[in-house]
Amino acid sequence: MMELKENAQGMLTNADYMLRQEETESNARSYPRKFPFSLVKAKGVWLTDVEGNRYLDFLCGAGTLALGHNDPEVNQVMVEMLTSDRPLHTLDLMTPVKHDFVESLFALLPEEMRNNVKVQFCSPSGTDATDAAIKLCKTATGRSSVIAFHGAYHGMGHGPMSLTGNLGAKSKVPALMPDVHFMPYPYSYRCPFGLGGEAGTKACCEYFERMLKDPESGITKPAAVILEPIQGEGGVIPAPVEFLQTVRRVTKELGIPMIVDEIQCGVGRSGKFFAFEYADIVPDVILVSKAIGGTQPMSVVIYNKELDKWQPGSHAGTFRGNQLAMRAGTVVMKRVSQPEFLAEVTAKGEMMQKRMLELKNKVSIIGDIRGKGLMLGCEFVDPKGAKDSLGALPGSGEIAARVQHECFNNKLVMERGGRHGAVMRCLCALNVTFDEINTMLDIFEKVVCEVDRDVTK
Repeated sequence: MMELKENAQGMLTNADYMLRQEETESNARSYPRKFPFSLVKAKGVWLTDVEGNRYLDFLCGAGTLALGHNDPEVNQVMVEMLTSDRPLHTLDLMTPVKHDFVESLFALLPEEMRNNVKVQFCSPSGTDATDAAIKLCKTATGRSSVIAFHGAYHGMGHGPMSLTGNLGAKSKVPALMPDVHFMPYPYSYRCPFGLGGEAGTKACCEYFERMLKDPESGITKPAAVILEPIQGEGGVIPAPVEFLQTVRRVTKELGIPMIVDEIQCGVGRSGKFFAFEYADIVPDVILVSKAIGGTQPMSVVIYNKELDKWQPGSHAGTFRGNQLAMRAGTVVMKRVSQPEFLAEVTAKGEMMQKRMLELKNKVSIIGDIRGKGLMLGCEFVDPKGAKDSLGALPGSGEIAARVQHECFNNKLVMERGGRHGAVMRCLCALNVTFDEINTMLDIFEKVVCEVDRDVTK
């Protein structure tokens, strides 16, 4: 094992820590390969590494930090918890802190849903919430098949990964959960039917309804249909209102539970507390994690009481009673759900989209800008590639990776996603300031223009 030596200031360098991490951590680690630094301080949307460099963080724990790093109010309530002798680890036992969290959460649900739901606290990750929801729906319906969608991401567990569209990880793990069927998800820029726009959306709606109502479809009546109102890892693709409404109408007609995965797009990120609210629908099951824990690990399944058919102990987890997360999450819910806060999220997102669209018109390597609120995606393309039937150039993960790398060199942290890793995504804190957004965009525009000149020369 390599011996690391401190510098004159008594600190190890970023490179030293990266070498040590290479020796000791799993080959499955991902973020350090893109962001090779070691962090010592984080405040708001700013990070500081061991060498004193400051970075603007537009990843924020993959959208987990709704109020940024070390928000004073969030930290204060956790400090109070830590110094009060209140229980911190409670399994699924009841506490006043849990009661307040549940009451705050239910108050944010659609009115017709509030008095007809129950909640299951899961192990800390969103993956476990997905797993719990599928078990819940299979138990309640007695059915086995599940419908998911192209481009979906529902977690990396053995069951949730079977519901995920990306083939990279799945192809290495044989015999995932059987009887999962994928249907097309509206993606206007790269329409699965080669139509785009409203015609593409209508085709997805028609296909979904006809497939489920066709007695010769080959798919037995599903235990559930699961989707993201805005696909995250799939490339920041908002589902059109018509599509969400069609899925809700058809599943209701056929008695199929509809699960909406709000793990990344929920808790205010879209400009509404839940992204499904744009379609004015009421799902049967809602998955929430990431930001709902107020920086701390937690995942939750909210579901219609009619599905509550499972028995005690049917889904358990040692760390499902995270009291710090419940206390901090209550603060986040109350702050983020304020109408003026959500209106500002929308305004910030519109400002970002406007500048990004202006940038798109200046360069040849950006194919599409899309999203809602502060969940935005910028899809990079190869300007020298062949256009598809809709006139879209091929997505370029290589160009997106170059942009990401140069952004990091310019002290901006952003993550990629989408097909071929070609989409740069914005997952910043929701209380980011307009000045901080402008700083981010200044860096982003500079980098994109430089890469564009290099690619097209």
